[in-house]
Amino acid sequence: MPENLSAAAAGTWKLGDSTIHRMGFGAMRITANPDRDLAVRVLRRAVELGVNHIDTAAFYVSPGGTLGIGEGPSRFANELIREALSPYPEGLVITTKVGPGIGPDHDFYQATSAADLRAQVELNLRQLGKDHLDVVNLRILKKPGADSVAERFGALAELRDAGLIRHLGLSNVRPDHLDEAQAIAPVVCVQNSYALDTHRDDDTFLRVCGERGVAYVPFFAIAGPAREGQATTDHADAVRRLAAAKGVSEQQIRLAWTLHQGPHVLAIPGTGNPAHLEQNIAAAGLRLTPEELAGLN
Repeated sequence: MPENLSAAAAGTWKLGDSTIHRMGFGAMRITANPDRDLAVRVLRRAVELGVNHIDTAAFYVSPGGTLGIGEGPSRFANELIREALSPYPEGLVITTKVGPGIGPDHDFYQATSAADLRAQVELNLRQLGKDHLDVVNLRILKKPGADSVAERFGALAELRDAGLIRHLGLSNVRPDHLDEAQAIAPVVCVQNSYALDTHRDDDTFLRVCGERGVAYVPFFAIAGPAREGQATTDHADAVRRLAAAKGVSEQQIRLAWTLHQGPHVLAIPGTGNPAHLEQNIAAAGLRLTPEELAGLN
């Protein structure tokens, strides 16, 4: 590992009114760690290494967990973040998501009403121990054809006006959703599944976000087609060759490629493993030449 290991090596982006390092941390995977103390240590170590942007959600919960319903050793990402980092350091931006939720029967549901969305915002506030949320992304179940986000995004805009939310974003959306939302209120980020080998039909959308000053935040950048399963081991030959030539892992090449897609692109790799955390942060300083990028593409 480099001696000056820091998320700051990725450069910065202004997300709303906060300047953050483009290498962040995704909290989804920490709930699966059976060692709660280790999960807390990973979060604290991430901040020590310069991470000042954490992505989370109230529905990030350990297998079998429910949103505050019943008893058991459930681990919620938000509560782990609160335990590890509260009182929160100055400049730390926590981005969360609403839309999906987990009901009493452990089933996922999609919030459709203003009341449901407010309840999810308030749940995030309670779990994180905050009086306002830095950024809230409206995450939708994307459907083919016309599926408006206007009513739901408008409900979140009202909560922003009420002071419960500072900034708004979108997740799992198309360009027409962004158009619709921006007609209602400012959008600071779009968070979509995107990787070197996944959803490259979003290449144009990524560029549109940059032109509009909207951060583009890929999730599953390391996992790729494996999605929630784990970091993919199915790497293209070009990725393997470049990783070997640079003496780094294929996952680090994937992260570096992600950050090279534009100054507005943020990375949020997640892990519950301290060694993997340091490898991910090290990718913040990995530079790829135009020829190397062309070879990967």
